[in-house]
Amino acid sequence: MNVGTAYAHCESLTRGAAANFYYGIRLLPPEKRRAICAVYAFARRVDDIGDGRIGAREKLELLDAAASAVESLSSPSIDPVIVALADAHARFSLPVDALEDLIAGVRMDVTGTTYESFEDLLGYCRRVAGSIGRLCLAIFGAREEWRARGLADDLGVAMQLTNILRDLREDAGRGRVYIPREDLVRYQLSTDGRYEGEEGQLDALVRFQVRRAGVWFDQGLELVPLLDRRSGACVLAMTGIYRRVLVRIREDPERARRARVSLPIWEKLWVGARSLLSAAR
Repeated sequence: MNVGTAYAHCESLTRGAAANFYYGIRLLPPEKRRAICAVYAFARRVDDIGDGRIGAREKLELLDAAASAVESLSSPSIDPVIVALADAHARFSLPVDALEDLIAGVRMDVTGTTYESFEDLLGYCRRVAGSIGRLCLAIFGAREEWRARGLADDLGVAMQLTNILRDLREDAGRGRVYIPREDLVRYQLSTDGRYEGEEGQLDALVRFQVRRAGVWFDQGLELVPLLDRRSGACVLAMTGIYRRVLVRIREDPERARRARVSLPIWEKLWVGARSLLSAAR
């Protein structure tokens, strides 16, 4: 398959499905934007396997197939996502272990892993989201590469903690419990995903998780000065949207439990423009 066609497929998929990420990705120069879209398209595929309605055994088989595709990126393929990902890997030396971590994290979803402590949850977050941070960093390039890698991982954790809060209702419907059991016990809530208890206790739990995510954002955003201007703007745009979602959740935890919190398009565009200006300073 033609590489240009493969990248166009990934960009189209990203533009349609990446409600938050695309507003940051579009700030990148074309070569980096295409590579990020290839990474996103692969990550979306893996995530969709985990969220699909097929049985656990079939999901694990599909994840095995995704892992095999990663192992053979240098081999010819007719799959547009794999063709684009292989080209991005050749251009930017994508860390294969990060792609493997992503798949391993989704396996944890499929097998119904629960989390006793925040340290347990942290390992999951680093796999499913920190991995994306490390893949993006390989495409961005950075000064102080070793330090930058850890900070990119931290930003992934912050975004995943936000996703967990944003998707409480949806995940509960799937029987998934990401909030650490120690936190549920501390706030005197049911530990089986129903989040039963006094409304004030649940609101307090949500606000505690918002503060925790905020700490990880503050830590991870030390990455921005290590990046070039447009890559920094991309990171600021993506994290800016997520942080505004956190503010919405903190201000109205009950609303977050009713429905998925999101921002209107005009606000996302505003965050993107503001990020570009901030990165230019």
